[in-house]
Formats: sequence, C-alpha cells, structure tokens
Amino acid sequence: MFSHVMIGTNDLPRAQAFYDSVLGTLGVPAGRVDRHRVFWRTSTGMFSVSLPINGEQATAGNGSTLGFACTSAEQVQAWHAAGLAHGGSTCEDPPGVREGAAGRLYLAYLRDPDGNKICGLYRMPRE
Repeated sequence: MFSHVMIGTNDLPRAQAFYDSVLGTLGVPAGRVDRHRVFWRTSTGMFSVSLPINGEQATAGNGSTLGFACTSAEQVQAWHAAGLAHGGSTCEDPPGVREGAAGRLYLAYLRDPDGNKICGLYRMPRE
C-alpha cells in the first residue's frame, strides 16, 4: 500500500543514530543521508526522516503512530531496548501481549527523540 513513510526530525544525526539502532534490530541496513534526509530501504518499502524543508520545527503528530513489523516477541523486546538505549522513551503500557479484534499481538511503544510515536508489532500465531 505504501511506497514510503517520512517523518520529521530537528536533529538529523541524532535521528539517524536512533533509527539505525532500532531498525537494525529488524535487519534493516543503516540509513543513507541525502541532503537533509536519511533513508532506510528494504524490499517492502522505505522509511525516512527529514529536516522540514519549510525551515520550521518538526513536530510529532498528535494521534499518529508508525508501526514496524517484527518477526517475534523477542525481536519486539530488542527493538524496544535499542530505542531506549538510543534516546527514545517508553510510552503506553509496557511491552507485552494485547488481544483484540486483530488477534493476539505482542507490542511495544516508544517515542523517538523528536517525540514521534512508534510501535514494534509481532502478530502472534493463532493457537
């Protein structure tokens, strides 16, 4: 559905260090800088952080969450730990299982150093 997702940052080197670490736990290669942006490419799409081109401050979207697909609960835990170790902060409930209409999910939420809300998500198999 998406070709790419881009979010704003006010500190490109800090954002690159954070996302290199977090996305590295998912097997994503280090990001590449292109002027005022950093891109992380995979076979399924692209994620990017960018300094706002209008020169104003980047702000986190209220009510927005960007979810990253994980392959196991352990990978979600590693993703979360990497984020905390690189300037992120935990938000919502602690990492763990949530059950609902979408089935059983293992989730962890973070705020990146710019305040963007992100999620590591593993869809657990049906029992």
